[in-house]
Amino acid sequence: MAETNLKVVLASRPDGKPSTANFRVETGPLPEPADGEVLVRNQWLSIDPYMRGRMMDIRTYAEPVALGDVMVGDTAGLVVASRHAGFAVGDAVAGPLGWQRYGTLPGHALRHVDTSRVPLSAGLGVAGMPGVTAWVGLMDLCAPQAGETVVVTAASGGVGGVAGQLARIAGCRVVGVAGGPDKCRHVVEDLGFHACLDYRAEDFRQQLKAALPQGIDCIFDNVGGPVLDALIGRLKPFARVALCGAISEVDNPSPTGLRRLLPLIVNRVKLQGFIVGDHPARWPVAIDALSGHVAAGRLHYRETIADGLENAPQALLDLLAGRSLGKQLVRIA
Repeated sequence: MAETNLKVVLASRPDGKPSTANFRVETGPLPEPADGEVLVRNQWLSIDPYMRGRMMDIRTYAEPVALGDVMVGDTAGLVVASRHAGFAVGDAVAGPLGWQRYGTLPGHALRHVDTSRVPLSAGLGVAGMPGVTAWVGLMDLCAPQAGETVVVTAASGGVGGVAGQLARIAGCRVVGVAGGPDKCRHVVEDLGFHACLDYRAEDFRQQLKAALPQGIDCIFDNVGGPVLDALIGRLKPFARVALCGAISEVDNPSPTGLRRLLPLIVNRVKLQGFIVGDHPARWPVAIDALSGHVAAGRLHYRETIADGLENAPQALLDLLAGRSLGKQLVRIA
């Protein structure tokens, strides 16, 4: 076991778009687990869009990261010391240990990863928080029925890719929205969506009309802004919209928000935002189902991997710039 810990802390808050200069790599002593805690040697770090908001000193659903503190994030690794009866040395676990090589948490904040069904890295993606987010938003809020039409934005991402596949497994027609032909190709050929529309294309609205002649029963939205506005115009009566994210508003000084409210009223649309952390009872159910789909070959996923903890800041910038495909991870050396 190494005698020092490697970690990435938040050094400053972004003034405009974030940069690698907002972070600092530090070393420190190895943490010691207290009673009821577990020491984990992290092997994988999850990079997620919510991290951008946590860099700012603003009120959201969670506290911002304090300057000088380890940047927040979920990790997966192996237990190297345990003072909790539910965990043994060598157990594969995942939890919010942050951007560091070693970390301690109370046992109740960790969960086991069943590596007989999914790889350890998948415990941060398809069988982790992104997968559970997709499950809750789609299965609980949209509640799709066979034969319905579901549209998923940011369809090539770690959340959207799972949400669309769950809709396909449920017997729906699934249309994705993504940025660029390469991502759309991945969404259709690798993830099995029935169609994918490039929101950057000049004829995006014409494509939308052609791909959805009968309208939309459910939208799983990760982006907000003009894309969501365009989709709202295609909603059917009693459609459902699960608001998972609004990446279009990140670093946008003038976010547009919703411009079209009348279709929501006329069509009696159910529109609901959600945070996956508000649904703890659904995590075990979702992870078990998601792991089963992966093991059976029904659910596919892609990972974009950056090597080395010191490269985590750039991985976050790549994710926010749309340069990642599937789930963005950092392999911790």
